Amino acid sequence: MKFHLMQTGVVGRRHEIEQGMAGQRPELYQRFLEEVKGYVQLADELGFYGYCQPEHHLQIEGFEANNHPGMFSLFVGQHSKRMKAGIMGYTMTTHNPVRVAEEIATLDHMLQGRLYCGFTRGYHARWVDAYGIKEGVSATTPDNVKARDEQDARNRSLFEEGVRVVKKAWTNDVFSHKGDNWQFPPEGGSTGHPAYAKYGKGQDENGRVQQIGIAPLPFQRPHPPIYGGFAASGRTIDFWAEEGGKLIVLSDNIDFCEQLNNRYIATAAKNGREVTKTDASAWGGFLMLTDDKDRAAKLMEEHMWFWDEWFIPLGQRPPNVLIGSADEIADKIGRAHDRLGFDELFLMFGQGHLEPEANQEELEKFISKVAPRFSIKDAEGTFV
Repeated sequence: MKFHLMQTGVVGRRHEIEQGMAGQRPELYQRFLEEVKGYVQLADELGFYGYCQPEHHLQIEGFEANNHPGMFSLFVGQHSKRMKAGIMGYTMTTHNPVRVAEEIATLDHMLQGRLYCGFTRGYHARWVDAYGIKEGVSATTPDNVKARDEQDARNRSLFEEGVRVVKKAWTNDVFSHKGDNWQFPPEGGSTGHPAYAKYGKGQDENGRVQQIGIAPLPFQRPHPPIYGGFAASGRTIDFWAEEGGKLIVLSDNIDFCEQLNNRYIATAAKNGREVTKTDASAWGGFLMLTDDKDRAAKLMEEHMWFWDEWFIPLGQRPPNVLIGSADEIADKIGRAHDRLGFDELFLMFGQGHLEPEANQEELEKFISKVAPRFSIKDAEGTFV
């Protein structure tokens, strides 16, 4: 089994965030980078498979201050030797997909394949509205998804087409695309150049560029592994089953998780892909490893403060929480694994709102007391 760490990108402890504007304090961001560097180096030494972060912008309050997924993944790669960087992920309603394809491919080369990536839709209106790549696009929340309203439909259309364009750019020397949201090159083509015809592809006999290609193509062929970040709705499950992205599911409702797996497998089969439960999804939750019941209660209170202040007003449900002793956490993972058959576990941890010593102790205890029950290390020292 592979073990992934996921940071939330918190800049500032609770008391610092409560003072206001923690995200804009340079000394807190410098501390954040230093702490993350320490977690990355420790996780690499311990044998974690990957270290992930989401994309968010304009978070002046200090929550989720991960504002460039590619740049941050390079930071992870610079401070690790074997562990992979995980982008979770590019929010495709706020990016030109050809640029995303090229950026990830370039990063894949810089890290020599120590990279995997996910793609998301965006649920924070403040920054999606400001960064939206097309006029009228906005964030989508669980309420929008349930209502299947125009806002959700516009967001979904741009997201799905964007991912497909990224994959097309990764898997073709040159390509063209015309969809509901994007056209590459523009109608009628683009102005050409003699060197295009002499050394490249995509230019017609009239000197017009009719196809484009990214440079470089990814280091990993055909492309880095793709994950569907935190998928829950049926339509999103179907999309990832069609496109080959593995779901990341952070839910303790195992019946629900099993339903997602079954739907993914059925949809994949309709699209000519034969997959298993292992291919369909990864599982996980928020790690709180302690033998002390009073400590566990304090950890949960701190976690729920963070969730109640930031995520609940956006309609986000609390994730699965893996709390308790090593035996209790291993038992919960084991029961879920027996039903779901996953071979990858994603663990959020208290980055930012807990002190580094507490987080480091949890990660070390997880690897020493829980990980060996489910996995062994490969020749390079990574649990697989």
